[in-house]
Amino acid sequence: MTGKQAKAPQTVSNRTLFSVISASSVGTLIEWYDFYIFGSLAAILSTQFFPKDNPTAALLSTLATFAAGFVVRPFGALVFGRLGDLVGRKYTFLVTLVLMGGSTFAIGLIPGYATIGFWAPLLVLLLRLIQGLALGGEYGGAATYVAEYAPKGRRGFYTSFIQTTATLGLFMSLGVILMTRESLGVDKFSEWGWRVPFLLSIVLVGVSIVIRLRMAESPLFSKLKSEGNLSKNPLAESFGKKKNLKIVLLALFGATAGQGVIWYTGQFYALSFIQKACNIEFVQSNIIVAIALLAATPFFVIFGGLSDRIGRKGIMLTGMLLGILTYRPIYDKLYSLADLTTKQEFSDARTIDRKLSKRPNGDLVTTTTTTHFFADGLVAKDIEKTISTTESGSKPVKPEVTKAVTLPTGSFWLMVVLIFVQVLYVTMVYGPVAAFLVELFPTRIRYTSMSLPYHIGNGIFGGLTPFIATALVATATKANETIPGSVDKPYLEGLWYPILVAGVCFIIGLLYLKNKSDNTAED
Repeated sequence: MTGKQAKAPQTVSNRTLFSVISASSVGTLIEWYDFYIFGSLAAILSTQFFPKDNPTAALLSTLATFAAGFVVRPFGALVFGRLGDLVGRKYTFLVTLVLMGGSTFAIGLIPGYATIGFWAPLLVLLLRLIQGLALGGEYGGAATYVAEYAPKGRRGFYTSFIQTTATLGLFMSLGVILMTRESLGVDKFSEWGWRVPFLLSIVLVGVSIVIRLRMAESPLFSKLKSEGNLSKNPLAESFGKKKNLKIVLLALFGATAGQGVIWYTGQFYALSFIQKACNIEFVQSNIIVAIALLAATPFFVIFGGLSDRIGRKGIMLTGMLLGILTYRPIYDKLYSLADLTTKQEFSDARTIDRKLSKRPNGDLVTTTTTTHFFADGLVAKDIEKTISTTESGSKPVKPEVTKAVTLPTGSFWLMVVLIFVQVLYVTMVYGPVAAFLVELFPTRIRYTSMSLPYHIGNGIFGGLTPFIATALVATATKANETIPGSVDKPYLEGLWYPILVAGVCFIIGLLYLKNKSDNTAED
């Protein structure tokens, strides 16, 4: 390490420490909520902001737009990390909060593709890029801020509270989406109600801004500033010096890349998989993931605290290894729970219901719902919407066909357990990682140095997981349509991406990372 290190004051009270954690966590929670409602609503947004004639392409385009916010996160880490090391932690992640909240609110105001054409996806993409830049500067500031208040020997425990905010932000986004959908009804929610979670974020951001304005600057940064020991060029010091650059690369390829793919597979891809591959009904699928998230969240703190005693490396690498070894059997079991080809249907109990409705523009919509009942209690619905347009000379609209599977109680809880196990892996790799990164770098360049490997690992390697995995499944499915049986279990093909990245990261981490704990780390 380079640069003079400042010692943290040892007189910080528990009350002050937890107020620091609360202030940092609330803002970070809101930012994750803002970031994830887009991904949680990907299926609906694909119909709002992209042409409807190719649903698969529209979904992939939506996921690509979602991923774009992750791709620019490293640039946000550089911009705001440098700012944080120059002017302070507090004001930097106050700026990121405003940018994130404003962008989220604006997405809720953008007219759909049917109204403004290609301007709709372009504007959404622009706002996602701003969100990504803001989030790139947020996490490093919050984690650094808490770590620089935390007493020696307890950094893993206290920073792990920051780690819970990403999962709680996703949980909160799912909760708001479900409540809005249930209160408005499916049709209204799909038509315009999806905007409500985006618009509500401005209230949450306003509250968190008030809280953050009351925060004081980190004691370690304040001490460095008063002594005149701030870095004059954090970027050059972080990445221009061979020793620091080596640590940055080791942090990326030995920890954060693997941690990123485990995180997004266990939480985001899991939700996408049970909705798209398993066709689990929208509300039930979100409830399954929400229960698993809520049950697993305390383990962030458990593993963070444990890393103070036994070290960070072993816990993080174990989480990666478990994902590598068990993802395929877990997802195969998830698929089997809703695989209709393996279940016995009560054909005589099948029902068909048709409803006719009229849109404001005069188009007639015929909704045909065929409900299937199976011996194990599973219920499956085939919903076909046919639109009869009143415009002369217009092309016939291809019917929209969706499937909705509702699991019986036993299968429901088994699916919850299978998602919970994946989120448990997430807590192992993610709980200790903030303390791990903070301890790698000196205070004067900490914000800049730790933010970049974290956001490349999570933003690019992790954030691209849903898009790459979905694309791999689509390619394998198409190959099977061309040559039946050419790919065995195409729905599992998307898992090769996180398995490969986590595998490489596991090997590098096993060989080159030190099993450092807070008790052995330098201040």
